[in-house]
Amino acid sequence: MRVGVIGGGPAGIIAAGFAGSRGIDVTLIEKNNRLGKKLFITGKGRCNITNASPIDDFFDNIITNSQFLYSGFYSFTNEDIIKLLESYGLKVKIERGNRVFPVSDKSSDVIKTLEKFLLANNVKVLLNKTVKDIENIGDKFIVKFKDENIEKFDKIIIATGGKSYPATGSTGDGYDFAKKFGHKIKTLRPSLVPMELEEDWVKDIQGLSLKNVKLISTVANNEVHEEFGEMIFTHYGISGPIVLSMSNVINKHSDKEIRLFIDLKPALSKEKLDKRVLRDFQKFSNRQIKNGLDELLPQKLIPLIIDIASINGTKAIHQITKEERLKIVETIKNLPLTFKDFRPIKEAIVTSGGVSTNEIDPSTMESKIVPGLFFGGEIIDVDGLTGGYNLQIAYSTGYLAGMNV
Repeated sequence: MRVGVIGGGPAGIIAAGFAGSRGIDVTLIEKNNRLGKKLFITGKGRCNITNASPIDDFFDNIITNSQFLYSGFYSFTNEDIIKLLESYGLKVKIERGNRVFPVSDKSSDVIKTLEKFLLANNVKVLLNKTVKDIENIGDKFIVKFKDENIEKFDKIIIATGGKSYPATGSTGDGYDFAKKFGHKIKTLRPSLVPMELEEDWVKDIQGLSLKNVKLISTVANNEVHEEFGEMIFTHYGISGPIVLSMSNVINKHSDKEIRLFIDLKPALSKEKLDKRVLRDFQKFSNRQIKNGLDELLPQKLIPLIIDIASINGTKAIHQITKEERLKIVETIKNLPLTFKDFRPIKEAIVTSGGVSTNEIDPSTMESKIVPGLFFGGEIIDVDGLTGGYNLQIAYSTGYLAGMNV
């Protein structure tokens, strides 16, 4: 039996390697001149391999169709991928948030290790081969390449990724192949992506990084999610860890009114923050208000807070009324941001949406529509938060496809 695996990312590599471990004749097809091109840039070039949290906790970090992944996650766990990589010589370490990285901090070392896995399992690798079309004729899958050559396979695994970072080869080809075979494609949206804001003042504070703040989102005036941690202002809006994670949740609501708020002092209640502001006011009573919050807020934010609270920045602190002080407190606890849009999908870490999970067997990754057709990784309508969860989706679904093809 011949098996073709289309896509040389983490899902395709794991699928091909495990299929090959069963003595199957496997060919891995990759359009780039090397494997793992997107894997190479993950974790800022360090490759956040997976997460070391208990596998039970993974489901809380999968935003889309987490139940679909039960078989995958328990069949091939985070511990399994670590053991696999270690068995081929890669040393790993665990960092903040249980993120797992190679000790070398080089994603290229992870790719080299996966290539050893392929070699050990006799997988034939075709590089620089772009698939133009796949046809199912009789009991064969005919793969047609752009150079007009063809390959015939008994089974096919499509692991072509999503549409994020198209320069790495993730150009959405797999969705076209899946649609041709009759599969529904759930709406593709950018996920783990920065956000654009309507406010012009973001350009004045671009580069300002905030730590230990809370980002809150509302949809149609109902609070839907909050994230705590770090973020940064950019020339177009906001980015950073909590912004990316927030995008994964609210991208499902992009057709509704989305509003964002920053709590700059989440550790303090409004009452405690008011007392803190009052102490600063007493300390700097003769200063202008624009110079009286230096010990509480980043310098760049002070004029903004005062302006949003509708207070004259040149007003002396001892002239500030209680009502004005409470306005300042309220603004610090609920700095309003007007959501405009997500950055383009090409800038997203992952693609949300994809081949409908209703049409894939969750225990094998085989199509329920076309026997012998399998899927793995980001092409499927599943995605999670940052921290190694999306790569684990790739390994786990790839494993099931490779072991069941």
